Amino acid sequence: MAKNGVLPTNNTYGMLVDVYGKAGLVKEALLWIKHMKLRGVFPDEVAMNTVVRVLKDAGEFDWADRFYRDWCVGKVELGDFDLESVADSDDEIGSAPVSLKHFLSTELFKIGGRRPISNIMDSSNTDGSRRKPRLTATYNTLIDLYGKAGRLKDAADVFAEMLKLGVAMDTITFNTMIYTCGSHGHLSEAETLLTEMEERGISPDTKTYNIFLSLYADGGNIDAALKCYRKIREVGLFPDVVTHRAVLHVLCERNMVGEVETVIAEMKRSRVRVDEHSIPVVIKMYVNEGLLDKAKIFLEEHLLEDELSSRTRVAIIDAYAEKGLWAEAENVFIGKRDLGQKKDVVEYNVMVKAYGKAKLYDKAFSLFKGMRNHGTWPNESTYNSLIQMFSGGDLVDEARGILAEMQKMGFKPQCLTFSAVIACYARLGRLPDAVGVYEEMVRLGVKPNEVVYGSLINGFSETGNVEEALCYFRKMDEFGISANQIVLTSLIKAYSKVGCLEGAKTLYEGMKDLEGGPDIVASNSMINLYADLGLVSEAKLIFDDLRQKGSADGVSFATMMYLYKNLGMLDEAIDVADEMKQSGLLRDCASFNKVMACYATNGQLSACGELLHEMISRRILPDTGTFKVMFTVLKKGGLPTEAVTQLESSYQEGKPYARQAVITSVFSTVGLHAFALESCETFLNAEVDLDSSFYNVAIYAYGASGSIDKALKMFMKMQDEGLEPDLVTYINLAGCYGKAGMLEGLKRIYSQLKYREIEPNESLFKAIIDAYRSAKRHDLAELVSQEMKFAFDTTMLPL
Repeated sequence: MAKNGVLPTNNTYGMLVDVYGKAGLVKEALLWIKHMKLRGVFPDEVAMNTVVRVLKDAGEFDWADRFYRDWCVGKVELGDFDLESVADSDDEIGSAPVSLKHFLSTELFKIGGRRPISNIMDSSNTDGSRRKPRLTATYNTLIDLYGKAGRLKDAADVFAEMLKLGVAMDTITFNTMIYTCGSHGHLSEAETLLTEMEERGISPDTKTYNIFLSLYADGGNIDAALKCYRKIREVGLFPDVVTHRAVLHVLCERNMVGEVETVIAEMKRSRVRVDEHSIPVVIKMYVNEGLLDKAKIFLEEHLLEDELSSRTRVAIIDAYAEKGLWAEAENVFIGKRDLGQKKDVVEYNVMVKAYGKAKLYDKAFSLFKGMRNHGTWPNESTYNSLIQMFSGGDLVDEARGILAEMQKMGFKPQCLTFSAVIACYARLGRLPDAVGVYEEMVRLGVKPNEVVYGSLINGFSETGNVEEALCYFRKMDEFGISANQIVLTSLIKAYSKVGCLEGAKTLYEGMKDLEGGPDIVASNSMINLYADLGLVSEAKLIFDDLRQKGSADGVSFATMMYLYKNLGMLDEAIDVADEMKQSGLLRDCASFNKVMACYATNGQLSACGELLHEMISRRILPDTGTFKVMFTVLKKGGLPTEAVTQLESSYQEGKPYARQAVITSVFSTVGLHAFALESCETFLNAEVDLDSSFYNVAIYAYGASGSIDKALKMFMKMQDEGLEPDLVTYINLAGCYGKAGMLEGLKRIYSQLKYREIEPNESLFKAIIDAYRSAKRHDLAELVSQEMKFAFDTTMLPL
């Protein structure tokens, strides 16, 4: 055109602005307006509308509005508009900024034909009156502009002006107004607009129903959203890609499997394929619902139809990875592809995540090492994922190695990367290494954040190294980072470990000025410190405050129990234990142990047994601490020392079912006989060889419950197995004979004891005495009592 002397017109400029804008070249599009102005051509309404639309789509709402208003008064002003501030969509792929001078000099004025004008005005608007647009498309653009800018009143004013001026409205007009109202929470106004649209004889199109479908879904009204989807066909329209994508996303997000499958079946009947963007969404729904076979079949069907993009594969792999389904994720990762299509680095990254979630660290590392061989090089995210994964799994040496390689490859680790390694070192107690990484990041110019300092301070606090903890607290302050609750809590913990009350109190009082006040960990640390120092009233003050706020946890209750119990305030300790139990804070082995220990100290042995049963019923396995309490219960419950020693020996040797035997004995000792017999059946029915200690427990359990016949049958079975009765066996048999009034049995045991066939034993003597008393033979009980005195007096005489 320039060579042939053909000057550009409004139509030329309008098309140039339009195509540059649609290509994402916003700066270049606006430079054509500069050229237009210098040529002396004032934009007509179509050109103006195009400019406003390009600015709107670039997010430059204020400039779009300003350009429109200037046009209305016959001006075109872009003089102070910073063209370099406008982002082109292709800036990300490296397009260089356009020089206005270069653009104008090389493209615009290669030939003459311009008229120099300093400030172009519309020659048709000489009376200074305000120009009004007349085209429906212009009003549609303006409504959309003000809607996206959040200026609802301006959008409504434009709509009203259309009505006032008699400008024809079309489907786009109503769709734009409906979306503007609905997306800003005015759904009822949007529905009113739909009614008005139909009253004006303007038929809603598929996009209209798509808009309502999304609006209803966003508002949680799924029935209304599905009704919109159905209505599209009812009114003779056809769902488009947007419709299907929207309805599938809405249903899949809510895991409505049946409804999703119905929609997909309808699409198949209409020979419409599921949009690629929707494939990961459907698979994620199936995975969330545990329908892995359906997810696999669905994916295979679509792989037969078309190759998936790398982005889609990443989303599918991630859906499996989030649920720890590494094998399924791996199948997608290594699945069939078109010839020449290599795996994208993001696919490797998300596969590393899948292995990491499954704690398959060797597989993740192997994948990382092999990716270069397949033509894909790790990026910064790859290294970060590996470092975070190894650090989270306490494989800190591997994480440190990856960190070194990352730097060698020219990547600069960010604070988040360093903090993961430092936190891992601190957690493992390797504080010199943690400090080394901290010094390295500072040397590289990476500013530490509160997580870094929190890890270091907490690490030194755990070891009771207050000086080092305070050193990093001061460094944190020097970097201008405000201490948060976590950091201050760690310092309180440090002071607590070394018994520094004043330092802890000062920090705790300071935390009260923070939003939310001291957290539960800080409060528990203070209670613990007061408990160690025996300061009851101070500890109770904090504890009562936590209870009042409803934030006291198991640690709070346990620490107060510890304090009261150590000071001999057993009634108060029991009150706290009861409240802890009623509050539902018995959630793990440690909390059960503390309450049981408190009951045991106070002699509430039956309550101990009930808690033990509750613990087992909730499938919380007793630990060493639990058995320590159980042995205390057995001793306090009067079980002979020899029987307790025998149980302890079996437990410590790790004999099969030894733990069950101890539990059975506890239930019997505290009178919970039904639980005892149920527990007893566990080892009696086991297909293992039992020694005499287990038969002793069974004889004791049956005898204590009054089932003497079963107890004696156990004794006979023991003999049939070739096991000789021991001291504990005779003690338990004496008890059974006494309850059943079987004096002959008692006399046999007493005779063996008297004539030294059984080594004299105080526990056995007492068992026989108690048995005679139980059988109402107090005379015989007195006789045995005298014999016991004589036997032990004789053994104590000097040789």
